[in-house]
Amino acid sequence: MSQSLIFDMDGTLFQTDKILELSLEDTFNHLRARHEWFNSTPINQYREIMGVPLPKVWETLLPQHSAEVRELTDAYFLERLIHNIRNGKGALYPNVKEIFAYFKKRDFSIYIASNGLTEYLRAIVAYYRLDHWVTETFSIQQIQSLNKSDLVQQIIVKYGISNGAVIGDRLSDILAAKDNGLVAIGCNFDFAKSDELSQADIVIDDLIELKEYFSH
Repeated sequence: MSQSLIFDMDGTLFQTDKILELSLEDTFNHLRARHEWFNSTPINQYREIMGVPLPKVWETLLPQHSAEVRELTDAYFLERLIHNIRNGKGALYPNVKEIFAYFKKRDFSIYIASNGLTEYLRAIVAYYRLDHWVTETFSIQQIQSLNKSDLVQQIIVKYGISNGAVIGDRLSDILAAKDNGLVAIGCNFDFAKSDELSQADIVIDDLIELKEYFSH
C-alpha cells in the first residue's frame, strides 16, 4: 500500500528561527518608526506561540492595537520574511533533501501542510526547490477554520490518502494526525515542547530517522 507523508514547514523542514528574529526586529522597528511600539521586540513571547496562525500571533503580541494596525503589521512581517528567505538568510533542517529523495525513490507521496501563509510557503519552496519532491504545499489560508486538522483532512480528501503520517514539531501537527487516523510523528527540534511531543506516536531528533520507520 502506498504511503503518504505530510510535513509541517516551520520548525520541521525550515529553520524559521534563522529569519524569525531578524524579520520580527525589522517589523517592530517599523512599528517604532510609526510610533506604534515603544518597548523591546517580544521575540521570546513569539517563540512561545510559534506555529499558530499569524492572525493569532498579532492578537497576542499586539493586544492593545487595532485590527487595522495588526493587519498592516502582518503584511510588513510577511514582506520581511520573504525578503530574508530570498536573500538566503534561512536554512532547511539537516537531511530534508536527503529524506525527500529517499522517499521519492520509494514512491511515497510527500505533502506540506503549514500554518504559514501561501506567499511565504511559496518563497521557501521556490528558493530550496522543494517542489522537486513535494506533490503540493497547503497553507492554513486555504481553510476558514484555521485548524491544522481540517487542513490535513483537505489533503486526505483531495488525494485519497488512507495510509501515512503527519510529521511536525507542535501539538497542532500531532492532533492533525490523530484526528485523521494517521501516524503522529513529533520532531524534537527548536520549537518543540516535551508535553506536546509526549502525545506523538513516534518522536525523532533528526529527519533521517524516518528511514527506520518507513523502510519498505
